[in-house]
Amino acid sequence: MWGRGETIATDWPGSSDGGPFAGTAWYYARYRPGYPPAFVEDLVQRLDLDGSGRLLDLGCGTGQLTFLLAAHVAEAVGVDPEPEMLAEADRHARERAIANVSWKQGDSADLPGDLGRFGLVTMGRSFHWMDRGQVLAALDGMVDDDGSLVIANDSCLVRPATPWQEAIEEVQRRFLPPDQRRGPTPNAVTHPTHEQVLAESTFRWVRRQVYEFLRPWTIGDAIGYLYSTSLPLRRLLGDRQAAFEGAVTDALLAIDTTGQFTEPVALEVLIATRC
Repeated sequence: MWGRGETIATDWPGSSDGGPFAGTAWYYARYRPGYPPAFVEDLVQRLDLDGSGRLLDLGCGTGQLTFLLAAHVAEAVGVDPEPEMLAEADRHARERAIANVSWKQGDSADLPGDLGRFGLVTMGRSFHWMDRGQVLAALDGMVDDDGSLVIANDSCLVRPATPWQEAIEEVQRRFLPPDQRRGPTPNAVTHPTHEQVLAESTFRWVRRQVYEFLRPWTIGDAIGYLYSTSLPLRRLLGDRQAAFEGAVTDALLAIDTTGQFTEPVALEVLIATRC
């Protein structure tokens, strides 16, 4: 059980400079939840991923989605603006002996670049951070005629849906000033929706599916996740990190003494093609 007063990774190696996710890679690789097997199985079947072709994973982070699909393509390329994310992804690829994945630093403004053409482009929990229209226009010249885009987004732990998530948010309110309680607001919370943006692009044919399931969390997992977001929480907490973690622990154990929690998740998947 997560103990009162313990801290996570006091020897954390990241930097506090750079973009919104700078300094989060260590936590991102270890505490960001993965994707349900049914989602991957459906993609492999629907898109006929037979081990050939090339995959581009935009906003790949530390490679959670890249690794799941790499076994089903000949080559996978992960692109992310944060070098720390790519370093973590590369380390995990080498640990797992995954040889058909490469990593490139860049963001949506760098497309098309010299990446070549792809049969599949994925954006897992990342499309809302991009200039969506610009990205889709650039991808029109990068995706094979019969290729597909996959955009996957699920619920966010810091947007409360349960009493235990509300308790975490209340602790954050106590420890952070009002103007630092949320990170940068991406396009996900604005209009038009992803489907509306796609409808105005070349990739206007969209299939939508929602996967609903329960995601398990421990107290340590939840705290680690908080340190993986675009809000620079560790830096903002400073020497109050141990007190913050203790407060989160106390609040959650007051709800359930086992320290085990579940989050209802809705993973929305959009598969977009030209026809």
